[in-house]
Amino acid sequence: MNNFFDNQRILNIIWSRKTHFMIIGAIAIVLSVFFSSKTFIEPRYKSSARIYPINLFPFSDESETEQMLEIINSEDIKRRMFDAFDLDKVYHISKDDPHYMTYMMHRYNTNVGASKTEFETVEIKVLDTNPVRACNMCDSIIHFYNQKVRDMHAVKSWEMVKITKDGLNEKQTQLDSILERLKGIRGEYGILNYNSQVKEVTKGYMEALAANKVSTVGTQKIKALYDNLVKEGDETNLLEVRFRQLVSVIDSLTLEHEFYLQEAQKEITYCHIVEYPVPADKKSYPVRWLIVLISVLSTTFIALLVFLILDYKKEK
Repeated sequence: MNNFFDNQRILNIIWSRKTHFMIIGAIAIVLSVFFSSKTFIEPRYKSSARIYPINLFPFSDESETEQMLEIINSEDIKRRMFDAFDLDKVYHISKDDPHYMTYMMHRYNTNVGASKTEFETVEIKVLDTNPVRACNMCDSIIHFYNQKVRDMHAVKSWEMVKITKDGLNEKQTQLDSILERLKGIRGEYGILNYNSQVKEVTKGYMEALAANKVSTVGTQKIKALYDNLVKEGDETNLLEVRFRQLVSVIDSLTLEHEFYLQEAQKEITYCHIVEYPVPADKKSYPVRWLIVLISVLSTTFIALLVFLILDYKKEK
């Protein structure tokens, strides 16, 4: 066995059996060309697109490109693709099959893929027997991606719309209650604005006392208002302060509510298309020359092993 794979031995066999090798090689070429034809292997066409993520909200430590990949590779988008292109018919998989989803996912993942490039874009590749369908599938993945992100953002925005709306209703109820109480105080006690009135009324009342005009009608009116301020002033002041605080809070909540409402209703895209998909004019699979080359090399190698064994046995 020491000289079984001797170089000289191998060269001698190749030379002596050159006719056999030529015949075997020719047969391998003919058979590989035949079996790689449309009759046995349906040609597939590749369509690709490159997209760059924009307008994405940070959810974790993932980059925007990684977020985009997670969404594109989500089962939800794959199921949408199944329905949009009737891929069960394209892949010849029955929906009644108990392993329908497993088979569909396997075939889809074999023919459709997305990966991150070195420039932080995402490249989408689709292989299909129909070049136009491959292009449309590539385009639909981008469309479903935008739709999916829009839906995700809308759900969060509508939650905030509801929260801010509930907050506005609550604060408005509190404001109405305070306003009703202030109206009662103003009507019954004549206190329109505590901070401005307390200074002027106190000053006027003190001046009347100093001038010994306590019994005059004007002074009596001032005294009545002064007494009302003493009696209801603290509550009125607190109500006015709370009223201003609530107005400020309502203004802030209104701005937030309008912002989230706009976010929930806006229609924007979440990617820049760097390279648009186009229908291929040349098949990408199978690569016939590669099949022929591998077939010829493998059959020739096997033939060489057989001839080596036969030659070795003959010597024995």
